[in-house]
Amino acid sequence: MIFKRISLAAAVMLTTVVHAQQINMQKVFKDAAAQTQVMLQNIPTARDGKNELVAPRTFEDGKLKLVSSKDWTSGFFAGQLWFLYTYTKDSYWRIKADSFTTLLDKEKYNAGTHDMGFKIYCSYGAGYQLTRNEGYKKVIIQAAQTLTKRFNRTIGLIRSWDHGKAEWQYPVIIDNMMNLELLFAATRLTGDSSYYRIAVTHANTTLKNHFRKDYSTYHVVDYDTATGQVRSKVTAQGYADASAWARGQAWGLYGYTMCYRETKDKRYLNQADSIAAFIMKHPNLPADGVPYWDYNDPAIPNTSRDASAAAIAASALYELSGYSTNKKIYIAFADKLLESLTDHYRSAIGDNKGFILMHSTGHRPANSEIDVPINYADYYYLEALLRSRKK
Repeated sequence: MIFKRISLAAAVMLTTVVHAQQINMQKVFKDAAAQTQVMLQNIPTARDGKNELVAPRTFEDGKLKLVSSKDWTSGFFAGQLWFLYTYTKDSYWRIKADSFTTLLDKEKYNAGTHDMGFKIYCSYGAGYQLTRNEGYKKVIIQAAQTLTKRFNRTIGLIRSWDHGKAEWQYPVIIDNMMNLELLFAATRLTGDSSYYRIAVTHANTTLKNHFRKDYSTYHVVDYDTATGQVRSKVTAQGYADASAWARGQAWGLYGYTMCYRETKDKRYLNQADSIAAFIMKHPNLPADGVPYWDYNDPAIPNTSRDASAAAIAASALYELSGYSTNKKIYIAFADKLLESLTDHYRSAIGDNKGFILMHSTGHRPANSEIDVPINYADYYYLEALLRSRKK
């Protein structure tokens, strides 16, 4: 098969779109700021007096949909505001970022979710890196302490979901790799290595059980709570148990890149390189690099894309380029992803209630958030843009 024979460099050349000019960063961030202003103007009406709704998540069925702080996506909008402050250095964005960040404060005690990294590190973490606010630091540490309560030493993993108990005993999803960054940060901030050890144990167990021979990842792996043995490997948001759900592959790439940064363990670098190769060489990858929601959906090309998966992968590849011998290849592919998203997936100013990117897919099997703007797509798009400046 061509998929097995083609080199990584050749794969990039086959799918690279040649652009006459590089992204105009100043204009892109000016547009992002304008769109975010539109969002800020629309939030009060969408909130409609329900103060528990803290952040925008999507624009679907003609409605701007907000979520409460317990939603796994609640931290991304605050992070987006911090990214705007990072680029512009305008105190306006710092004030707005702080106001949306502090709305998440109570989540530091929420032990009913594994999504502490998404909620707290994408908001408080982003803010702390810029401000060194001691209050933010305390929230990060407390959130990490709360997350450790979900770690099972017998299994060697942080539990993902508490629902579906009739189906699963101890489900762990690939997305959970993203929450380890919070634990690594807690060790740096406190000097307590227990957070680091839990993160590494989770990463190692995931490395052992979540991936196939081609380095694609299952979405959900369920474990026996008594023995720690794998019970099943399935999907919840992908096309099929054995298929490659696009955003899951991006989570894996980003997660192991981040773990290499924090540990310098070459196993993580090798894993990130291998996942990158799977994504970049896949025969079902469209010419613009923005994947279909699942690489194995038999309806391809007549199915939805996932701009969020492209944004996550681009951000991960820019970081990975700093560690890998494939630096030039990764930068070229990440550049292509950013250019595709910038040229063909952005909302016109004023559209989509202020979301920046269009054409993401949240949960297609549940018929939820299909071909819509989603807040984490905007977050990782802006992060990728910022990282692209350091290449």
